[in-house]
Amino acid sequence: MTDALEHLRQWVGRKETHHDVATAWPIAAMAATLDRRDPAPREGDAIPEGWHWSYFLETSPASDLAHDGHTRRGGFLPPVTLPRRMWAGGRLEFRRPITIGEQLSRESEILSVESKSGKSGNLVFVTVRHTVSASDDIAVVEEHDIVYRDAAEPGAPVPPGKPAPANPIWKHDVMPDEALLFRYSALIFNAHRIHYDIDYCRKEEGYPGLIVHGPLQTTLLLDLSRRHSTKPVRKLDYRAVSPLFHNEKLTVGGIPAADGAAAQLWTAGPSGNIAMTGTASY
Repeated sequence: MTDALEHLRQWVGRKETHHDVATAWPIAAMAATLDRRDPAPREGDAIPEGWHWSYFLETSPASDLAHDGHTRRGGFLPPVTLPRRMWAGGRLEFRRPITIGEQLSRESEILSVESKSGKSGNLVFVTVRHTVSASDDIAVVEEHDIVYRDAAEPGAPVPPGKPAPANPIWKHDVMPDEALLFRYSALIFNAHRIHYDIDYCRKEEGYPGLIVHGPLQTTLLLDLSRRHSTKPVRKLDYRAVSPLFHNEKLTVGGIPAADGAAAQLWTAGPSGNIAMTGTASY
């Protein structure tokens, strides 16, 4: 593993830049996907925190996709050989709003490649920093942690997670059915099969159902804050703990600090165990 890790670390420092325009349609589509009835977005309107993920979409040709639906490895991201790739967590800093109509750019850089060994086998973590600028001003700085894992052992149990706080001050229930997962995958142009191919999930990944996207859960954390707090989120640290599956009630919960400067946020499945946890700062 040492020689392989040293090879993968040759990707540290690699950069790429993409450009886009903050158009209105993805924002209207995201609102519909989250079952919000926001006014139609117009030029000059600020987009909600986290909705910048509607832009800079990866458009790999179909022939460049691997068996799991992701773009084949070894381009910008290092060619990790472990088969399962998941959204592990990250850190978001919102420096100023992005408004409809602005010219956008995003510089991405591989910050680190690390290996660990856990109960579920070998793990490789890749951290990428994305710096998003709007009209040449830095608007969002994001560090995104990706984890690559060994193939699932047949019959291996899904990690249960820890119980969520029993009495959230903020609460919103969501049913992540096939339509929601399909719309979200389409909106971010994500072809990862764990979100729409039930046979692939069960037979190859060892999951009982379709997986609720990590970025969708993160968006729901930010959306819960938007529903209840008058202050915009300045920073969000979040971490995926255990998977959530389609057609099982998802609860988004939160407890704001007494001084209003922060809030503990989480998603939980029907068992009441945490799937994703986050800390928002205002």
